[in-house]
Amino acid sequence: MKTVLSWLYQVYAWLFLIPFAFAWSFVMGWMAVITAMLISQRFASQRVGGLWARVIGWLTPMFVSVDGEEHIDPKQTYVVVCNHSSQYDILLVYGWLDLDLRWVMKEELRKMPGIGAGCEKVGHIFVDRSDPESARRAINEALARIGDGVGILFFPEGTRSLDGRLKPFKKGAFRLAVDEQLPILPLTLLGTHEILPAKSAMLRPGKARIVIHPPIDPTGKDVRTLMEASREAIASAMPGKPA
Repeated sequence: MKTVLSWLYQVYAWLFLIPFAFAWSFVMGWMAVITAMLISQRFASQRVGGLWARVIGWLTPMFVSVDGEEHIDPKQTYVVVCNHSSQYDILLVYGWLDLDLRWVMKEELRKMPGIGAGCEKVGHIFVDRSDPESARRAINEALARIGDGVGILFFPEGTRSLDGRLKPFKKGAFRLAVDEQLPILPLTLLGTHEILPAKSAMLRPGKARIVIHPPIDPTGKDVRTLMEASREAIASAMPGKPA
């Protein structure tokens, strides 16, 4: 019976959900462009972007819980770091984290129809990963434009984990936190790897969870200390507490 239901779900996913997600992303990308120009980047990011993510999540369906919301100060700017093992991490964070986010994303995404234009107008930060100094300048310039109560989001592993285990972290997010003296907000994302693993086309419904850890104050800490503390916090909520 489970096998039959699984194959019926794949028919639903490929004939409806995936085509709808592409079309919905295109439409909401341009809606983000319009609302960013007419209302504000914050509205476009939180309301339009949040609706985009939640609708796809609901249709999957992805059942979401959030722990630790009391750790977020809506007036504070954070460097947000989280584990990354699925494309659904983006939907989970965008749709269910109550924080105005600016994502640090690779330059190639700027070319995606609708999505690229929407991300640019909302104020997400495109970086050239092959040029660390250029990437650093782009992030610092973005910080000068945005106000308080914003999260600058990094996936510090750099790419998605194929097996869901935590990979080594890159230094960019933590160098920014030290340079700008911004607190790190670590998040653990759970369940998305089972919904859509990295490099897989087998989508499944499932439960997902965001664990928001207490912010880490950068005062008196160097890049390596911040990186290790953040990795330890994220790993602490993962099954098996991976090293």
